[in-house]
Amino acid sequence: MTTSTQTTSSGEPNSAATTELATSLAAGRKKRARQYWALVTLLVIAVIGVWLASLMIGETFYSLQDVLAVVMGETVPGASFTVGALRLPRATVAIFVGLAFGIAGTIFQTMLRNQLASPDIIGISASASAAGATGIIMFGLGQTAVSIMSTIASLVIALTIYLLSMKSGFTGTRMVLIGIGCAAIMQAWTSYVLSHAAAWDLATATRWITGSLNTMTWERGLPVILTVIVLAPLMIACSHLLSILGLGDDLARGLGTHLTLTRMVLFVGAVVLIALATAATGPIAFVAFMAGPIASRIFKPGASFVLPAGLIGALLVLVADLAGQYLFGTRYPAGVITGAIGAPFLIYLLTRSSR
Repeated sequence: MTTSTQTTSSGEPNSAATTELATSLAAGRKKRARQYWALVTLLVIAVIGVWLASLMIGETFYSLQDVLAVVMGETVPGASFTVGALRLPRATVAIFVGLAFGIAGTIFQTMLRNQLASPDIIGISASASAAGATGIIMFGLGQTAVSIMSTIASLVIALTIYLLSMKSGFTGTRMVLIGIGCAAIMQAWTSYVLSHAAAWDLATATRWITGSLNTMTWERGLPVILTVIVLAPLMIACSHLLSILGLGDDLARGLGTHLTLTRMVLFVGAVVLIALATAATGPIAFVAFMAGPIASRIFKPGASFVLPAGLIGALLVLVADLAGQYLFGTRYPAGVITGAIGAPFLIYLLTRSSR
């Protein structure tokens, strides 16, 4: 044997050194996994904590015991209506909407390798909003029909953006620029529709501009709840493919990834999540945009950000809705609060990327 601990005299790898390296790598993976799930658990606890606070706080404060009793189906005088019929649908739908926005946003940003490539920026949310306003004002559609119309419109616009960006080879930058143009067109159409709205439709249609959980009901929130229950696990399961796409097309292709199929599955799943979330609450600004970058600053590089971004999205929507209701002298929709936070965050990202 030579003095080297890496190879034998014949040039073969030293089995002891190889075993030690494998053990060290396995220990490192386990440590990173423990840290990842510990942070995820903290996020889950934070979401549950704010959700309970949203059920307790209001013009009438209810104790945690009363809130838990109502949630478990017991009858509590006063609390059964206020908590069970008014606050519970609002807070619960806020979680699912935030999950949808956060998951979809980080899918777009990772897949296109651009933190500006969120559904807010590239026109997906704007198309769902435009379709919702059109369905309500021009056709007088109900919630289910509006949800279907928003989903179809978002898929059509997303497919249009995708096909236009495929010219001379797919590039994320081209897709972002085309999406910004489509977003401007959709916002102009929404403004046109609102200018022709009757007075009694304006209150409902305003939700499609600002994003609000006011007057939330189980019926209005059921489509997004069911969609998140079905699609979120699928998107989380595909997060390893998303990480591979983030390496670039050449490396992803070299690793045996079917680029077109993988991209379409993730693309369609994210668009459906955004469309149904927007149909329920309107476009709550910048939640999809902020969730992924925040997750990337909390979790170490190499980890999947899909689940953490979803939880951060849920936390953002819950906190924004609670703050909008009770933190200021008047009540503001959740979208106003997230917009006030998201605009400086966008400027920060732009400044950082330019450096």
